[in-house]
Amino acid sequence: MVSRTPYDPQQALQHFRAVDPVLAELTIEVGDFQPNFRLHLTLFEALLQSIVYQQLSGHAAGAILKRILQLYSDSFPTPAAVMQTPGEELRACGLSLAKIKAVKDLAEKTDQGLLPTRSSICAMSDTEIIDAFCKVRGIGPWTVEMLLIFNLGRPDVLPATDLGVRRGYSVAYQSAELPSPAELLAHGERWKPFRSVASWYLWQAADPNFRVEAS
Repeated sequence: MVSRTPYDPQQALQHFRAVDPVLAELTIEVGDFQPNFRLHLTLFEALLQSIVYQQLSGHAAGAILKRILQLYSDSFPTPAAVMQTPGEELRACGLSLAKIKAVKDLAEKTDQGLLPTRSSICAMSDTEIIDAFCKVRGIGPWTVEMLLIFNLGRPDVLPATDLGVRRGYSVAYQSAELPSPAELLAHGERWKPFRSVASWYLWQAADPNFRVEAS
C-alpha cells in the first residue's frame, strides 16, 4: 500500500536536476516517487517488523510475520504481550533464537520506557534516533535507517551500507564496481536534504528488470 508522502518529492526532483544530471535522468526513467511508507505503524511495530525481515527474502519474512500476528488475533502485539509470549511459540512461527532475543529485548525496553516515543522523537536528530534504538539487541544502524525513511518519513537519510542502494548507484552511474559506503556518502552530499528520495530511486535501479539506457 502506498501511503501519503510526508514531504514534497517535487522539491527533491527539482534539486536533483540542479545538482546531479545522472540522478535526475534516473528519476525520469523510474517515474513517480512511490515508496511504501509505514506511517501508521507504531515505532515498536515497525521495529518488530524490521527484525523479522532482517536477512530474509520478503516472501519468507512475510510468511513468518503473518504467523506471528496470528498469535495475537491477526494484529500487531503490544510490548507486554510479546514479553509474555513463550519463546517456543515465536520459534514455531519461524523466528530464529537470535531474533527471539531481539524482539524480547525490544519489547522489554519499550515497555520500560527506555526508548524514544513518537512524541519525543520529533525533537531528535537522525543520528540521535539511530544511537537510541541501536541499544536494542539485534538492531543496528541499517534497521533504524529504514525506520527513519519509511516509518518516520525523514527526507534526508542515505543508508550507505545497503546493498540495494549501492547496486542501484552502480547501475545508474554505469560503474563496473559497487561504490564503497564512504564513496556513496561523499557523492550523496550533493543530494542533501533529500537523500531518502535519492535512495528510493537507487533501489528501483537495482531491480534486475530495470535498465538505464546508455548515454
